[in-house]
Amino acid sequence: MWYALIDAQRRMTRAMAERLPEECACPLAAPASWVVPGEAASAFRHWLLRSACAFEQAPPFAIDAVTSDVTSTVPSAVTGDGCRIRVDESVVDTLPVGTLRKFTRKRIAPEPPGKWPVMLCSPLAGHHAVMMRETVETLLEHRDVYITDWADARDVPPEAGPLPLDDYVLALGRFMRTARAHGTPVHVMAVCQATVPALAAAALLASSQDAPFASVALLGGPIDTRLHPTLIDRFARSHTLDWFRTNAIDAVPAPYRGAGRRVYPGFVQQAAINAAHPERHLCLEGRYWASWLAGDMSGALKALRSLNEYAAVLDMAECYFLDIIRVVFHEHLLPRQTWSVAGRRVTTDALRDTPLCTIEGADDDIAGEGQTHCAHELCDTSHARVGGKITVPHCNHYDLFTGERWRDVVHPGLCDFWREVENVASAILRRRRETRRADRREA
Repeated sequence: MWYALIDAQRRMTRAMAERLPEECACPLAAPASWVVPGEAASAFRHWLLRSACAFEQAPPFAIDAVTSDVTSTVPSAVTGDGCRIRVDESVVDTLPVGTLRKFTRKRIAPEPPGKWPVMLCSPLAGHHAVMMRETVETLLEHRDVYITDWADARDVPPEAGPLPLDDYVLALGRFMRTARAHGTPVHVMAVCQATVPALAAAALLASSQDAPFASVALLGGPIDTRLHPTLIDRFARSHTLDWFRTNAIDAVPAPYRGAGRRVYPGFVQQAAINAAHPERHLCLEGRYWASWLAGDMSGALKALRSLNEYAAVLDMAECYFLDIIRVVFHEHLLPRQTWSVAGRRVTTDALRDTPLCTIEGADDDIAGEGQTHCAHELCDTSHARVGGKITVPHCNHYDLFTGERWRDVVHPGLCDFWREVENVASAILRRRRETRRADRREA
């Protein structure tokens, strides 16, 4: 029972961090001229907590305002070419597997007609959804945003069931309908692992003539891991489910609500993530400590926020984790068109008329070349009015949703796609109205 032992160590770490005196000496030498009492202790405290995965809960999104160049909003302060607009956060739907959060831009008038919100399907692959805070902030510059915030399996009571992959596909379908019920269709945007259940959920809704979304965008997802397999793909494929069950699964100890549930623990995932991508963790740590030692407290706080979000890991239910290994890496059920969810066949060609955009990073070592773009062939979008494939040069997996490549290339590409979808939808609606008026005149 490694989980119980490591959880005891985490609790001890939290207790130690809480007792650090404000006058604690900095663990690294620093100029005394700018060291404010308490800052050194705070820096060491946060390092201690994230190193031991000892955060009691994930950091909040805490997005109070964003900068926007849209003039129909309520500015709280003018800054440069845009204005700061307030943002409200709310929970609009809740299930045992997670919640659907909405971030609403505060404005005087509604958004221009046809400007629809984005539903961001966050990956359940080790991190809390808050790791995508920067993604949400960027999207909020122009649109309202929904995001799936998946529950930590350690906090889900065993009575909620085993939490298989099917539950998450069905949850995404319900969340899409919930978002649509708030007034307009949504642009579905799925990142990384979330592309698989999101595409399945969208296909199931479309096949039942119940599509509450205007478009689908898939970023860096393992739709078909047989194409240009990465190190992660090869590792997952070369180990049996029994191997993962024996070596990666443990039981949640008391006093968590999910005590007794078998999970893939967050601390194991953090070790795997850091081993696979040490450069990202080192880059974030280096940015934080460089700013801290240089006396740039603003830069240090910004880097600290990113570090803490990256270190906020969660437990995944055993059933879900093994389903992902089986469905995505072993049996390739989605690209082979043999996947059934809750007894219903996932037929991706039901999305043939849905605008689809796929985006890959040329240097992505998690989702290999073509693994996301293949969704166009699966969905048979050759006759779709809007859609496309974007491959971003000099872009790794995380660059697809954070950092300069996300802000300067990926997000503008998505905005162009969504604008085109909305323009086509408006033109179709306008023609229908003209036809109805013409029919009435003839009658």
